[in-house]
Amino acid sequence: MLAVDTGVVEEWLSEFKTLPEASISNYATNLKDKSSLVSSLYKVIREPQSELLEPVCHQLFEFYRSGEQRLLRFTLQFLPELMWCYLAVSASRDLQSSGCIEALLLGVYNLEIVDKQGHSKVLSFTIPSLSKPSVYHEPSSIGSMALTEGALSQHGLSRVVYSGPHPQREMLTAQNRFEVLTFLLLCYNAALSYMPAVSLQSLCQICSRICVCGYPRQQVRKYKGVNSRIPVSSEFMVQMLTGIYYAFYNGEWDLARKAMDDILYRAQLELYPEPLLVANAIKASLPQGAMKSSKEGTRCIQVEITPTSSRISRNAVTSMSIRGHRWKRHEQPENGNDAPELGNFVIPEISVTNVAGERTGNGEKSRALAENDSQHIQGVQETATDPRNDSKGMPEIRRQKSVRKMMEDGINSSGRVQF
Repeated sequence: MLAVDTGVVEEWLSEFKTLPEASISNYATNLKDKSSLVSSLYKVIREPQSELLEPVCHQLFEFYRSGEQRLLRFTLQFLPELMWCYLAVSASRDLQSSGCIEALLLGVYNLEIVDKQGHSKVLSFTIPSLSKPSVYHEPSSIGSMALTEGALSQHGLSRVVYSGPHPQREMLTAQNRFEVLTFLLLCYNAALSYMPAVSLQSLCQICSRICVCGYPRQQVRKYKGVNSRIPVSSEFMVQMLTGIYYAFYNGEWDLARKAMDDILYRAQLELYPEPLLVANAIKASLPQGAMKSSKEGTRCIQVEITPTSSRISRNAVTSMSIRGHRWKRHEQPENGNDAPELGNFVIPEISVTNVAGERTGNGEKSRALAENDSQHIQGVQETATDPRNDSKGMPEIRRQKSVRKMMEDGINSSGRVQF
């Protein structure tokens, strides 16, 4: 098995050296599909005494400084494993066998801290303000914050955090080791969406090993090879949690959960507030069930956004209130009778008992006549617009007119009502 891996790696080394400049783009595109090559390179990196380790590190550095983004990401996927190998060798104080790995890490670091013109980079990070909405929150859902949202948005509450410029390093020492490694892990997290599953698995595994080696939990995890404690910084642990958070939602639930528990275990022992805060926040936000791996692509973190109050009020006016008014209008009886069926014209019933019996005031009789007139006009309009009633519309209208004329003649002749 070792001979087959050696053959694959040697072929990879010789292939790139003879590759013309015009073919680098196609070569980089097809490189990510060579799973056997990636597996062989991991085996070479995990063996510090391998003769192929030095040419492999040199080749990965050439990929990184080539300027081709896909070759750069190909090198980045091995970064967690390279960090673990360097820290494991440093803990055993066998620095001679990690010289090529240290040179690769330093080379990547010195390339990342400067731009294309050779000037030092200054990275900026904008901390979002609670007064402005984001994919994680709505200001109106934070209670009293909604009352002062307009006032807060007018102030410069957006805070910008700067990182850099970072000094160039010629060697890794105990003083600057985690400063360099933290920055490298930051570069790795910036390209997390391009990392394959094997790289995410390596990240989770090395995070667990770094945090528990030399502690009682190492016996529970059954990690062998390194029994010394590996010192870590608070910033480095926060960067580890960033990558693990992504691994949770992209097919590595079990490994990511184990790594987060180990980081939380180490943070409690070291009394580091930043990783404790981040780890507990991640743990509280995780779903109850395990996230399964997706064969179609990476998963995104689902966030439920509360709709704004204006949307709620608009929907209520256009659907609920209007519909409710329409139902009430159809359910109300007309003049004490049942509602008429659609398509059938019904003559409004006119009561003349007030003419022959009780005296009615002028105002009440006027209102009654006005209501009858409006019903008469509405009946004429509905009959005219319905094509099914065209053949019988005229007799019905004449009948209404005759009834109305008889009523008016009766009122005028009785002399009981004066206009």
